[in-house]
Amino acid sequence: MLAAAVLFALRLYGEELSAWALVPDEPFAAPPAMAANAWADPALWLSRPDMPPAADPARWQPALDTERSLPVTPPPPLTTAPPQAFAVFFVHPTSFYESNAWNAPIDDAVAETYARAMLRGMASAFAPAGTIWAPRYRQATFGAFLTHDPAGQQAVGAAYADVAEAFDQFLAMIPPDQPIVLAGHSQGALHVLRLLREKVAGTPLQARVAMAYPVGWPISLAHDLPALPMPACATPEAAGCIIGWASFAEPAEPGQFLEHYAAQPGLDGQPRGPGDAVLCVNPLTGTPGGEAAMDRNLGTLVPDADLASGRLVAGAVPARCDPATGLLLIGDPPELGPFVLPGNNYHVYDIPLFWANLRDDVVRRMASWQARR
Repeated sequence: MLAAAVLFALRLYGEELSAWALVPDEPFAAPPAMAANAWADPALWLSRPDMPPAADPARWQPALDTERSLPVTPPPPLTTAPPQAFAVFFVHPTSFYESNAWNAPIDDAVAETYARAMLRGMASAFAPAGTIWAPRYRQATFGAFLTHDPAGQQAVGAAYADVAEAFDQFLAMIPPDQPIVLAGHSQGALHVLRLLREKVAGTPLQARVAMAYPVGWPISLAHDLPALPMPACATPEAAGCIIGWASFAEPAEPGQFLEHYAAQPGLDGQPRGPGDAVLCVNPLTGTPGGEAAMDRNLGTLVPDADLASGRLVAGAVPARCDPATGLLLIGDPPELGPFVLPGNNYHVYDIPLFWANLRDDVVRRMASWQARR
């Protein structure tokens, strides 16, 4: 109920009023240090392979809604053997909406409930071909992304510190030669980008990172992508590369989204500017740019009202990368629920819109990555 109210207020009243209500008005205070090797404790993971399947939200798999689905064009069959199990490190998006703290407590029950729902709707797309590891972390509150107050960036930095500690423990717990996929959405995607720069680039680990999926966070083609250790994926079979997109229905009104993006410096330290296009790897084609009709969409995950479950609807949504901005345009606004943001921004649904294609994409790219080795 709280999450719905927050996002509905943002949609109805705009960013200014929402910022007033959601941005903490107290000074930033760094969260207390965690114990050494804290993420060795299974309790600090929302998803990990030794959990009972029924307790692991990332292992949930939706069924196809045959009544609402349309005929679709199946993807070409794999030309290589299915991949061996790989390890996915998935960082969930923001699920803490309170304004009484810049960072969520590690054991906040409400934030955990939302995070589990997000793992069911997002991380589950990676489950058919690997094991999912999704840490709890003291995430920055939603309001930290609505302000230019330096405390917002400090909160994001504190959240990343937890993600980095969890990632180190993840590496210690998986086999030393197991291939890795880094994935996340929104705030989680931002932390994945930082992991790529600080934990992967120029290290032996880089040879094991088979794919990166930082979805729902704008990646500047001019000022971010060149500073990352992996290129954008150029073909549907490419591996060792990055996939990202940001979804808007039409007519798209991305003013607030692009204003925040342009106001932040790129990963190269240079200003982005209002005309700086973002990365758009079309999830229906697996290539940068271009467009695809809805018959290429293998299944949109349409959530139930309580977000506890959902069903796949094939052929529901097209996808077109806007050549000027790099935004992913999905045509007429689909009915997915109450969490659409201002300007027809389908940010909350970036992954559910293309859930089945993402499932196919990661299996295909991992098989290709494995075959080349």
